[in-house]
Amino acid sequence: MALSCAGLCSHLSLVRLCGFRTNGITAGLYSPYVSSQSRLSLCRHYSSSKVRRGFGRHVVSRLQWANSKYESFLKRRFPRFYQLYHTFVEGFKLLFQDAKDVRRIKTKMFTDGIKAQDLPYRDMEKLRQVRRDMIKAIPLVMISIPPFANYLVFVLMYLFPRQLLIPHFWNPKQVVEFRGVYHSHRVQHHWAVLKGLEYTSRQAKDGHLQSRLKDLCTKVQSGTHPQVSEIHAVRGLFSGPPLGIKRMHVEQMRHICPLLFLTPRLPGFLIGSRLSSHALELLHLDRALSRLGPHQLNDSELRQACYIRGLNSDSLGVNQCREWLSQWLQVSSSLKESEVSLLLHSMVLLSANYPNGPNRH
Repeated sequence: MALSCAGLCSHLSLVRLCGFRTNGITAGLYSPYVSSQSRLSLCRHYSSSKVRRGFGRHVVSRLQWANSKYESFLKRRFPRFYQLYHTFVEGFKLLFQDAKDVRRIKTKMFTDGIKAQDLPYRDMEKLRQVRRDMIKAIPLVMISIPPFANYLVFVLMYLFPRQLLIPHFWNPKQVVEFRGVYHSHRVQHHWAVLKGLEYTSRQAKDGHLQSRLKDLCTKVQSGTHPQVSEIHAVRGLFSGPPLGIKRMHVEQMRHICPLLFLTPRLPGFLIGSRLSSHALELLHLDRALSRLGPHQLNDSELRQACYIRGLNSDSLGVNQCREWLSQWLQVSSSLKESEVSLLLHSMVLLSANYPNGPNRH
């Protein structure tokens, strides 16, 4: 199928010798007075590097041709397997591109002395997402270490793509389906977060703020979408006890964990530390997005931005997503780092009944 190495080199050598003749070099090169060793060194000097490059290009082109034939065969005879194969190939391309992007971002941070919270929005979001994807991929890598375990891993990935694979290896239909599943898990904790918020508000010393927070919880529980001003009105309760990020009851923190796709099955001090870290990361991400301008996001980035902040964006139109993200940024733009607990609770307050009426999730 492919030319032999010897034949290819011979062909290339003849081509180059023909070129030498046109320049009057051949006569001297093949003169009987020139030693065979001299001719060999000249040939090496003029042809070896180009032969290697030409041979490499030829091998690559033949591999590409073979791969295209293989894909055509799969698509024609095994369409379902081809879809899986194509998704994996494209997924690895995206994964390698992400690795290159992360390396570029890390290099920029090191050389320019830039902190993570000062990065542009897309760079910050890339680091956040890649870190989460790698954490999810580690168990699968560990399973595949033993000999011949890769066959078992392939079967597991086919049977449990949502649990084992990162989004790079989901097809577009699976992206919508799996994000809907994960969001349904978040929705199951909405009521518990609201009831815990209402119960905890009774411990507030400021009676006026206590009353406002109770009214806000009642409004959301009744199926009404709150105004940004109503959320801002109670922000003073979220900087210290009993609703500050490090002052909340452990049970309330456990109900908030699933909103961020974090496990609640950890000791209380670890849960508090993780929630604080993720809340600050989200606040810095919001500030970077405000600097960029949410109108700069394309549709995919817009839906992703809404989704990680608690909204089931795949069930809404683009304009609705833009409106909701604008409301979210209005809430977060004026928050201090000591008030990030309100940002986490806003994942329920702002998303439970959006765009209007009863819960649409």
